[in-house]
Amino acid sequence: MNHNHFKLNISILAMCQALFMSGTSLMVATTALIGYALADDKSMASLPFTFQLMATMFTSIPAAMLMAKIGRKNTFLISTLVAATGAATCAYAVIQHSFSFFIFGSILIGIFSGVANYYRFTAADSVEKEDKSRAISYVLAGGVLAAIIGPNLANYTRDVIVNAAFAGSYLAIIALYILSFILLNFLNLPDKVQKAKSSSSSSRPLSEIIKQPRFIIAVTSGMLGYATMTLLMTATPLAMQHHHHSYADTAFVIQWHVLGMFAPSFFTGHLIKRFGLFTIMLTGAVLGLACVVINLNGISTTHFWLALVLLGISWNFLFIGATTLLTETYSESEKFKTQAVNDFLVFSVVSMASLSAGILHHKLGWQFVNYIAIPTILVIIMSLAWLYFSDKRLK
Repeated sequence: MNHNHFKLNISILAMCQALFMSGTSLMVATTALIGYALADDKSMASLPFTFQLMATMFTSIPAAMLMAKIGRKNTFLISTLVAATGAATCAYAVIQHSFSFFIFGSILIGIFSGVANYYRFTAADSVEKEDKSRAISYVLAGGVLAAIIGPNLANYTRDVIVNAAFAGSYLAIIALYILSFILLNFLNLPDKVQKAKSSSSSSRPLSEIIKQPRFIIAVTSGMLGYATMTLLMTATPLAMQHHHHSYADTAFVIQWHVLGMFAPSFFTGHLIKRFGLFTIMLTGAVLGLACVVINLNGISTTHFWLALVLLGISWNFLFIGATTLLTETYSESEKFKTQAVNDFLVFSVVSMASLSAGILHHKLGWQFVNYIAIPTILVIIMSLAWLYFSDKRLK
């Protein structure tokens, strides 16, 4: 791939990541609240977001298979149309006060998410080994725009449709998906990135790939780091509503959380290259613990804000680190199946964390939700320590 094509592709993928995450951040700020309003059983408030994440999980493997057959670009294009349909369904569900339709719309958006999560792998597979962490970072950096677009879009379109809070927000994000569809048409990916190799004679069995220590730790760190972030992030709007914070405050906190998730991407790749994967991923885990400590020590807007900023940075360091580590565990002919298994495992646990958030907060309270996060973070730290002492290349 020539340099101009590389720059164009990374720019398009970063913009599509921004649009994808803008929709996601809007849903993070609204889904639990809509679910709470629509559900008869209020403990099921996070169920639509959970189904969305489950759809993401179950899409991971079929998406990889489809990309191997028809190419990444075509699969990305199809998925944006599915997302637009899902957003329209969610808007209709809110207007009709239908919890089941809202879940169905969320599932369609989750299918899109399962495909869009491959933006980062598409970037990583387009560059040499030493540049993978930076390519992943540059694409995820597109999410910075999501911090501005998503929560503000939710806030400004909340009451556009009378007696149907946030229905207008879901109609608005259809425009984001249409813009993604237009941008993706300009992707120019080489065949080796687009599809699987026709010959798989050099491909190892999946059972051999997943036994690698680096694969195990990449999945563990990505899975538990993402699950911890989802648990606390999903419960935060419910906790803020419970403690009588305004929705404007909630949108502000989610906005800064998304900034924390993606703004570090401008330099995370450079930090990994300078200090090593172990240091950056360990720092991410420690920041996760700091978030929990802050949440347990106050319920002011400032407490929620600072905790979620640190939670976002924690996710960034762990997710980019884990993705980079994963790219070192497979060959060119093994990429689709390895990436698919990784995302399936990650989002299986993330979906459980999302469902748990609403139930645990409703039945046991905000502090208990935070206590639950502590052991998962400690498992990440212990896993990283094990790999560090058994594989010095991690330094």
